[in-house]
Amino acid sequence: MGAVKRVLLGSAAGVFAVAGAQAADLEVKAKPVEYVKVCSLYGAGFWYVPGTDTCIKIGAFVKLQTQYNLASGGPFMQGVGRNGGGDNGGRRDRTDTSEFTFNQRNAVSFDMRTQTEYGTLRSYFDAFFQTTGSDNAPTQLGSITLGNTRGFIQFVGFTAGRMRSFFDMYFQGAYGFGSGSFGNDTSPNGIVGAAYTWQFGGGVSASLSLEDNGQGNSGRGRSTLNLSQAPLGIASNTFNNKGQEFFDPVFNLRLDQAWGYVGVSAALHDASGGYYGATEGSGHPGDKFGYAATAAFLVNNPFGLQGDTVAGQAVWSKGAVGYAAVTWGPTALFSSGMRVGLGWMDDAVFSSGSNVELTTVWSFNAMYEHRWNPQWRTSLYGGMLGVQYDDAAKSMICATTVTGGKVTFTGFGSSFAPSNCDPNWGLSQVGTRTMWNPVPDLDVGLDLGWTHLNTAFAGTAVLGQNGAKPAGTYTVSDRDALSAVFRIQRNFLY
Repeated sequence: MGAVKRVLLGSAAGVFAVAGAQAADLEVKAKPVEYVKVCSLYGAGFWYVPGTDTCIKIGAFVKLQTQYNLASGGPFMQGVGRNGGGDNGGRRDRTDTSEFTFNQRNAVSFDMRTQTEYGTLRSYFDAFFQTTGSDNAPTQLGSITLGNTRGFIQFVGFTAGRMRSFFDMYFQGAYGFGSGSFGNDTSPNGIVGAAYTWQFGGGVSASLSLEDNGQGNSGRGRSTLNLSQAPLGIASNTFNNKGQEFFDPVFNLRLDQAWGYVGVSAALHDASGGYYGATEGSGHPGDKFGYAATAAFLVNNPFGLQGDTVAGQAVWSKGAVGYAAVTWGPTALFSSGMRVGLGWMDDAVFSSGSNVELTTVWSFNAMYEHRWNPQWRTSLYGGMLGVQYDDAAKSMICATTVTGGKVTFTGFGSSFAPSNCDPNWGLSQVGTRTMWNPVPDLDVGLDLGWTHLNTAFAGTAVLGQNGAKPAGTYTVSDRDALSAVFRIQRNFLY
């Protein structure tokens, strides 16, 4: 039995050994490795998302900007009103004005594109985190903001979402850090809308869009004033508009070539007022629509100078301030010795029983940039802005009684008694920016600017207390301001 057992055990061991060897020799099919492939269809930085036919590009930038004598939220002269409110920095006192301000921004973008049987399907969005130093209270800590400047879909000629307005063509902010008060290009923050673009060939295109007229953040704004209910104020304005009904229609026609571009745009804007009084029974003025028109150009390599650029844009608006200027509301720029420069910028004004009277606002921007070499370039820029009220609007604003030889504005309250009533005013600016690019994608720049506020209120005015500014008789006259901006920014596929 022992021999037989040994034979059987040996045979079994041989069978298992052969089976084991055969199993070890069998091929095991490995899972395929998916490599990231470069997508060359849309330029540098795109790659195919594994397992899809969609190309994606991820970009980013990091920026630190410091400002002297400018508001921290953007390139605005201190004292110029924003979105109906005043700017306490314009008081020029120890507690309300920070001469040095800053903002630091980190942003990331995602550009996704897919080829379809109808053409390219594109979606794009970005997000940023920004820390802003206070421009009106030195003891206040900076605020941290999460924001979004773009978020749109493009397909077969349509663009919809948060985009750059099709009214805009030339952005002076690309050539001057402190030049943003003399136009309202939506490049920095975007605007919500929907558009269709026709391509006619040869670089000729036309676009029709419907865009936010003031309901959302960074919209064009609506700023019609009922002077009989809420008069103009130095610190802020209270607007009385008819409710939102529709987007602003915008039309654009342009020619793009290797030498640059030229184009024109136009827009309509609802500037209708609300009720004369607090209830429906008080009645209301008839609807009133404002409009804006612009023309712009940019020329590459002018005068045969390789790398140089010259460009400009002019905007004319009536009842549509948000197309000609990035800010609206009251402007009050104080200085020592009881002096102040004043101005108000609004879509329109009306009072009890009157029509809505549209305000005319025009602006102009221009620049020339010279490239010294691949690392250094300098731009010279300038801008002007004018605000004009018609005779009917002036009569409402300057509803007067004569007391002691002075004109008292009933529209401003008893604390404002100027010796001269003329609400027309303007701003002008010249500046220069020099940019250094020690390595690709790194920008280091310094901007110096001079801004002039021209007021037609020249004379004297009795003002009530405004913050730390005491009540008393002030000299109303033109004001000037010098500013400086330093920026360092690293860009990566953004």
